[in-house]
Amino acid sequence: MKPVIFGLSGENLTADERAFFAEAEPAGYIFFKRNCVDRAQLRALTDDLRSLHGRDDLLVMIDQEGGRVARMQPPIWPAFPAGAAFDRLYDLAPSSAIAAARANARAIALMLTEVGISVDALPLLDVRQEGASDIMGDRTLGADPMRVAALGRATLEGLAEGGVVGIIKHMPGHGRAMVDSHHDLPVVDANLNALETDLAPFRTLRNAPIGMTAHVVYTEWDAERPASLSPAIIGEIIRDSIGFTGLLMSDDLDMQALSGTIPDRAAGVVAAGCDLALNCWGRMDDMIGIAERLPDITDVSRARLDRAMTSVTCGADQPPIEELLATRDTLLGLVPA
Repeated sequence: MKPVIFGLSGENLTADERAFFAEAEPAGYIFFKRNCVDRAQLRALTDDLRSLHGRDDLLVMIDQEGGRVARMQPPIWPAFPAGAAFDRLYDLAPSSAIAAARANARAIALMLTEVGISVDALPLLDVRQEGASDIMGDRTLGADPMRVAALGRATLEGLAEGGVVGIIKHMPGHGRAMVDSHHDLPVVDANLNALETDLAPFRTLRNAPIGMTAHVVYTEWDAERPASLSPAIIGEIIRDSIGFTGLLMSDDLDMQALSGTIPDRAAGVVAAGCDLALNCWGRMDDMIGIAERLPDITDVSRARLDRAMTSVTCGADQPPIEELLATRDTLLGLVPA
């Protein structure tokens, strides 16, 4: 098995993808809007991938946050709010906000498990900072670390109740970035005391099964390399200071915060301490290059992967999604109580 998550080019596996994936045996896959047509198509695709590898616990993930980050969209699937909706409610009624976040996440999970998706890149634990890039913005759960942790925990629990493994992101915190890491390399010059604010939600939820790194330079910890490529940040901050022991994946290798070829980036993040490299765009040349550059997954990383994928189960007694959405909307004040 190669320590990488690959994207797919379209709605179904091509012949070239099928042959390559069978040989390369990636740790998992990630879906985007280009891969999501309707329920029947998406279920057939996830079944096909599991059959190809003979792994019922295959990591099949999506980035389904809600708001502007939603790969499965109406009219086929429900729309979900961004994190800011729960942050606003928390100002008025913290317990209601937590209940709404849990119901929302459970509804997302049931939508995903219906089509065979087992992992969601949610929740964001990035603490919003005034004046920072809007790439986080309304996606975040707020500017207070305690609030972010409380809503993040409710989200993780709601996903788990619906049978989906959550991912805490973007470690050790993307909230101070002044530029969008999809396009540029953010450099954060905050001092150690200030950075404690960013670490706090991750420490609280350090037992989450999966985490994702940030492509951000933090000059106090490593002035030369972004977190995803920094052995110091991964080892001393994420693993030691935060205390995270779960499966750690990089953010998308194609983001322009990183430099070098895509295979070089993949080798770099794994060498730095990420358990898995994340390659989203399904370009065959890049994927072949990554498979050639990466070693086989280590025993430690494989154990973390297996532990993450068996950390939740989907119980048979689940409420209808519509009931969960109605609960959420009532709590958020979108419909009369």
